[in-house]
Amino acid sequence: MSNALTEAVKRYTDAQAGPSPFATAVPGLTIVRSDHQKPPSHIIFRPALCVVVQGAKWSTFGDQRFEYGAGQALVVSVEMPALSRVVQASPDKPNLSVVIEFDLAAMSQVLEGLDNPPQAVDDVRRGVLVTNFDGALSDCVLRMVRLLDTPAAIATIAPLIMREIGYWLLTGPHGAEIANVALASGHARRVVHAIHTLRDQFRETVRMEDLAAIAQLSLSAFHRQFKALTSMTPLQYQKQLRLLEARQLLVTGLANAETAAFQVGYESASQFSREYSRMFGAPPRRSIATLRNATG
Repeated sequence: MSNALTEAVKRYTDAQAGPSPFATAVPGLTIVRSDHQKPPSHIIFRPALCVVVQGAKWSTFGDQRFEYGAGQALVVSVEMPALSRVVQASPDKPNLSVVIEFDLAAMSQVLEGLDNPPQAVDDVRRGVLVTNFDGALSDCVLRMVRLLDTPAAIATIAPLIMREIGYWLLTGPHGAEIANVALASGHARRVVHAIHTLRDQFRETVRMEDLAAIAQLSLSAFHRQFKALTSMTPLQYQKQLRLLEARQLLVTGLANAETAAFQVGYESASQFSREYSRMFGAPPRRSIATLRNATG
């Protein structure tokens, strides 16, 4: 990891008054800083490049854990819930990360323009991977961060850098995996379509047979390929989305535990409370009080 990128990110975060994460003036660019190790937190990853500039993290998707530190990036190709933790950080050497959400339309255009595009593979690969982060890709992120010093240039230059990032990812060692999942090419297209359907309808009772039909697979093959891609079953994926949405309703005061349960699709408030406790480590009321105290 270049010293220039580390210095640029640290300089930016030093100048911010509010808490991390920092949504920047560059669309899709978020900068994250932590001066201390943190307990695991549940989040939803969108398709993105998550670069560790300094420090180390791990993220768990279903039953798969990915560890990544300075000079490495987590590449997430499809929207998924996860458990993530900062494991290396201190006031003297804070954990610094840059998250760049993919512009999938721009990446599709880059893919179409390649003379030797990555070849589609027959099997569905996992939607998350860790890659080394250096060379041209590192230079792209440095230039993206430096754009924050010249706001007038963002609208013109940022889309060009996004296309360049897409180029280096698609022509790199994991190009086929990224193209298959993020851009839904090859045999992954229909499975990704089914995942998007489940994501959009997570509050509803969705029949697995209907999702398998969208993927044009048998029920057993759909379950197998869904888990290969996300490291979780369709029901686990849906449950995590429901509980994360419920927690957001509770934190913002838009619902109490019972109404939140019904709003996200539970028919039983007691079942909701049990599953919420299992995921977040405490019943809804106590969990939210602890979270508010920690952030207040």
